[in-house]
Amino acid sequence: MVDLISTLPVAQQQNRNVIKAVQDYGKRLFWFIRGRVKTNEDAEDILQDVWYQLSSLVDVEPIEQLSAWLFKVARNRITDKQRKQKPQLLEDIAFEDDEGEWTLPEAIIAGDATPETEFERAFFWEELFAALNELPQEQRQVFIWNELEDMTLQQIADKTGDNIKTIISRKRYAVEHLRERLQDLYNEY
Repeated sequence: MVDLISTLPVAQQQNRNVIKAVQDYGKRLFWFIRGRVKTNEDAEDILQDVWYQLSSLVDVEPIEQLSAWLFKVARNRITDKQRKQKPQLLEDIAFEDDEGEWTLPEAIIAGDATPETEFERAFFWEELFAALNELPQEQRQVFIWNELEDMTLQQIADKTGDNIKTIISRKRYAVEHLRERLQDLYNEY
């Protein structure tokens, strides 16, 4: 049987390789980036830069580990973006958790990353969002606003018009579901 991709002109082969990479790695790569930047828009911009860099390569075939290459490019773009931003005070990037303890984001305190650790982080984000998608929309939205977008529960209650106790309850149900759903992943790592 003839390999149809190899019979295509080089430009069409390149386009198909990029399209396949976007299909195979798009979601994981987005959530990997999103976990390290402040907004979805920043993540989308960086992801677009990664796809542009991949599409500008003359030949994708010499890249042995495409996923590692993509995550490395993404990590470099994130670093570039952070360097361009104004310096922040430690108080600006640390946050206070529910027990009143100050914590730094994991991306800041993480040591040198390897392709394996980057893959594991990407896998975690993929599993987290798969578990979030199993939740009712209201619970999912409260969890995302509170945990990923740093909105307080009171801000969420004000935004939705719901009672604060309802918001707390939705968050609790979401956390219980995620603990149960991600327990095996937690035990593995």
